[in-house]
Order: sequence, then C-alpha cells, then structure tokens
Amino acid sequence: MDALFEKLHGKELSYNNLLDLDAGLNLIREFDEPTFAILKHNNPCGLACRSTVKQAYMDALAGDPVSAFGGVLVCNRPIDLEAAEEINKLFIEVIVAPGYADGVLDILFTKKNRVVLKLKNDIFAKQTVKTALNGYLLQDRDLHTETADDFRTVTNAAPTQNEVSDMIFANKIVKHSRSNAIVLAKGKQLFASGIGQTSRVDALRQAVAKAKSFGFDLKGAVLASDAFFPFADCVQIAEEEGITAIVQPGGSVRDQESIDECNKSGISMVFTGFRHFKH
Repeated sequence: MDALFEKLHGKELSYNNLLDLDAGLNLIREFDEPTFAILKHNNPCGLACRSTVKQAYMDALAGDPVSAFGGVLVCNRPIDLEAAEEINKLFIEVIVAPGYADGVLDILFTKKNRVVLKLKNDIFAKQTVKTALNGYLLQDRDLHTETADDFRTVTNAAPTQNEVSDMIFANKIVKHSRSNAIVLAKGKQLFASGIGQTSRVDALRQAVAKAKSFGFDLKGAVLASDAFFPFADCVQIAEEEGITAIVQPGGSVRDQESIDECNKSGISMVFTGFRHFKH
C-alpha cells in the first residue's frame, strides 16, 4: 500500500476502506480527463468528467447524494480550494487524489477521522486472488476497456458522436459495477446505476427509479449493460424512458429480438463482443 499512496491524515484504514480504494482506483484510471468518482460498498454511486475538479465533484455528487454520505472519494487530478470547500460539506470516509493545492489540507483536516491520501502511482497486480471454499481463486485482472473501434452497430439507427462518447463513458462504469449491472449516463455524468441484481431487468428498473428520484431526465441518455439481452424487455423499458442508445456485449442466441425492438423505436444499439461481468 505504501507504494500506492501516502497517508496524510485521519484514522486507520479499515478493511472496507481498502476494498473501496481498490475499486475506486481501478475505476478512475480508466479516465483521462478530470474525473471525480464517489464509491460506496465497492460500487460507483457518482461519477462525472468535467473541465474542472469542482464541477466534476458536484456532478458526481448529484448522481446520488444519499449514497455519497460516508463514501470514498477518488479524483484523478489535484484537489483545488474550490473543490475542497464543497467536499468539506459532506461526511466522507476517505479521499484520495494525486495532490492537494495550497490551503486544501487545512480544510480537509478539519474532520479528525477523515482519511486523506495522496496517490503516488496506480500500478496494480495483474491478477486477483479471492478465498473460496477451502482454497483460493486466482484470475487475471480485467484490463480490457472498449473504445469506439470495438463498437459494432447492429441496428438501423447509428449512434451520434455524443452518444458514442457517452456509451464509452457508461461502459467503463458498468465494467467496474457489481453484476448484474446497468448504467444510465448522459453528458459524461452517471445518472444512476442498478447493481448487484439477479436480473438485468431489475437492474434497469432500479437505475431508472434512482435517476428519476434525483430529478434526471432520461430522454437522450444512454444505457450500458454488462450482460447481453436474451429478451426485448430492457429495450422496451429503455424506449419508455426516452433512452436513445444502448451498449451491451451481445452474444445471446436471441439477440435479434432486442435488435428488432430497437429498430421499431429508433434506438441505436452497439455490441462490444466482450462481457465484463464483475463478481
């Protein structure tokens, strides 16, 4: 851990803190532009890419200000004074960033138990290990990230440039969300996600309900799924909510049902050919 970050302030990191940090740092390294992520129980509950750190934080927080309480904050840019003043209004467990502007630490240190970490590097092991039964499970870490070149349009309607950008954004988040997972996003802001569900339909309904509860208009939003669609039900729900583009792995023997439903409603859909499926 000492090779990853320097602890500047706060209480001892707990088991849960360390797991959230692992999830958050693996997620934030997917993004090049200024990005802020808020995590709770290993899942992103808020994330946004913006031109300033403050705005990235504010829009990440807007994605789910309820879940953000007591969460872990991760940023890929140094924290400036404007952002720190906003962050200090929220009860958080941990914040990690590559640096802090002059005066920021004086603000963040006002909460004695708040853990403040300075990121040194983001080099992670290429394999993951988990205990299972009376032994261990070892697997390669999921290092695959799709780009626009990996998207195969399967519908009559092709996604716009903005939709492609948002689908890349949403697909990065769904990769790091507990399966079954659905992510709804627009303008490089996480509107809501449905995570850890036994059904992709339940995941979508959870995401829609959360987005609406925080005042987001889903018209023109994109949907990312870590699972393929063996039925047209998710497309039908997306159509009802005004979602205009979908990215999913594809690969079901019944892919055509979802494609046909998209064509009926004018929704564009792309297949990635790769299933992340985080467990």
